[in-house]
Amino acid sequence: MSANHLIHEKSLYLLQHAQNPVDWYPWGEEAFAKARAEDKPIFLSIGYSTCHWCHVMERESFSDDEVAVLLNERYVSVKVDREERPDIDAVYMQVCQAMTGSGGWPLTILMTADQKPFYAGTYLPKVPKFGKPGLVDLLTGVGDLWKERRDELLAAAEEVAAFSAQDRSRLSTRPEKGLLRSAVQLFRQGFDPGNGGFSPAPKFPMPHNLLFLLRYSELERDAFARKMAETTLVQMARGGIFDQLGGGFSRYSTDAVWLVPHFEKMLYDNALLSFAYLEAFSVTGNVYFRTVAERTLSYVLRELHDGSGGFYAGQDADSEGVEGRFYVFSRAEVLNVLGEEDGAVFCDWFGISGMSVPNLLQQTDFASPDPRIAGLCERMYAYRKARAELLTDDKMLTAWNALMLAACAKAFRVLGDERYLAAAQGCRRFVAEHLTDDRGRLLVRFRDGEAKGMGQLADYAFYSWALLELYAADFDPSCLAEACRMADLMRDLFYDEVRGGFFLYASDAERLIGRPKEVYDGAMPSGNSMAAQVLVRLARLTAEPERMRQAEEQLAFVAGNAGTYPAGYSLGLLAMAEMLYPTGEVVCCSAEDVVPPEFLDLLERSHAAAVVKSPKTAAELSRAAPFTAAYPVPDTGSVLYFCRDGRCAEPVGSVAELAELMRKW
Repeated sequence: MSANHLIHEKSLYLLQHAQNPVDWYPWGEEAFAKARAEDKPIFLSIGYSTCHWCHVMERESFSDDEVAVLLNERYVSVKVDREERPDIDAVYMQVCQAMTGSGGWPLTILMTADQKPFYAGTYLPKVPKFGKPGLVDLLTGVGDLWKERRDELLAAAEEVAAFSAQDRSRLSTRPEKGLLRSAVQLFRQGFDPGNGGFSPAPKFPMPHNLLFLLRYSELERDAFARKMAETTLVQMARGGIFDQLGGGFSRYSTDAVWLVPHFEKMLYDNALLSFAYLEAFSVTGNVYFRTVAERTLSYVLRELHDGSGGFYAGQDADSEGVEGRFYVFSRAEVLNVLGEEDGAVFCDWFGISGMSVPNLLQQTDFASPDPRIAGLCERMYAYRKARAELLTDDKMLTAWNALMLAACAKAFRVLGDERYLAAAQGCRRFVAEHLTDDRGRLLVRFRDGEAKGMGQLADYAFYSWALLELYAADFDPSCLAEACRMADLMRDLFYDEVRGGFFLYASDAERLIGRPKEVYDGAMPSGNSMAAQVLVRLARLTAEPERMRQAEEQLAFVAGNAGTYPAGYSLGLLAMAEMLYPTGEVVCCSAEDVVPPEFLDLLERSHAAAVVKSPKTAAELSRAAPFTAAYPVPDTGSVLYFCRDGRCAEPVGSVAELAELMRKW
């Protein structure tokens, strides 16, 4: 079997299809020129390397000679890795949702050579089943229509393209606390009190929702908001969605109790969930949350870290051609590995009877295991690694690495472990060295020595946020300066000066049939929500009027879009909370370059924004935050300044005095 046009790509997902009999092309002018020259429509398939149903469709259809003949004779076939080209994925997923009412991957699009779609769907079996049309029937029927009634397809394509070109973002409005209260009420209505989460099956972790509820519970002393977050965090960690042996979370649960997951593990989920569990530990003091955070971070650092600073995208759901096979055990298998006595202890603790996903849902004392359990888990983990191997997608994505960088920075602040600070700083160096071009602009991904793709909104927004999280850990002013530079680039490249908000891809990027603005927070926070976080934080840290104006504009844009369903904009609401509930700003002027742990702990608990000025950092800090030039550095000790809501207190000389001052103010 000869390879197709994907053979020279670096994307693992595209390479998984490089030996298909389908004559696949990567997205690009070569494919579109061929379609025009041969007068054929485009068959566009979008997916990612760890997607179970993408694997199924590849085995059933794209490796099948009958399907290949149809595609090769009547279509030009194009493959896209959604993680490398989130812009293409976003545009055509929006089309799919508009045409069918739902979406997902693999995403299947039929379109003209000028990229205008007339059919959209997701997974299609080769022949009709599960209530889904068969791919062969679809390809045959549309192929006939293309020859006999093409005008109908072209008319539909024009209509869809016109829809995609519309800007459906709403007009800006004033942020207000009522939006936050409305979001909490919506979460109350959907909350599952027994199992946690806010929907029936399937259930997605959505850590940004939990971060919002935890913060709201502090701001408004809302015990039930805290209970919703805590219950969900506990139940997820007890379920099979959390890998009880190796740590880390799968992408979502297929049931209502978090027992049986969709087994792929993604970097972005584990980064954001680590962040959420760390925040929960900081807020509640519950050591179980600390344990889950540490085990999740350990999983990522052990299995998704490339050794030079970057983090891989994720691990597959399938092994040996079966989804979840890697993670499940039978009781007999466990007894064979551990012996009768130890095996029985393990199975009883983790609820293993038939073929089972280890879980703690039946354990009431789940946070206090038998002392033997840790050792038994190590033995079963080693056995599992030897029994089967998971495919790891070793591409490194800027946006997802930024989320992990932020999680590691927070882990250092909350837990005080230098390993996490080193990981965060190493990731920053990796992005600077491998995911930044010679103009200082971000790229989308790095794999096998190649960096590719013009950075998109999420890359800039997430990385700016990560730099600010790292600045709050090491107070290196170059982090703050780089966050300012990235935010300025974000504004220059993506901002809509007419209607407000940020577009998904840059003004000088390849133009698609639409240029969407994503505001809704889905499985990952939207770029617009994260941009609001960044702009608000920079306004607080730099005290620059222009940055405050930009922050206010972006908050107004998020507020305007969040009005119809505020629970879908939780990260944007978190940014609003920083403005609506001022926590204060701190300037620490110190003769020493070392920041004491108690200072980090106070900032973490109070959510105050802080800059630290020392003889070593003074010059660079004053360039990023010019107002700090007026603050003198003492010859010995520290002087701490605190301001809140436009008024400043007398300076104090110790963290204990600052804590007391913040409590009173």
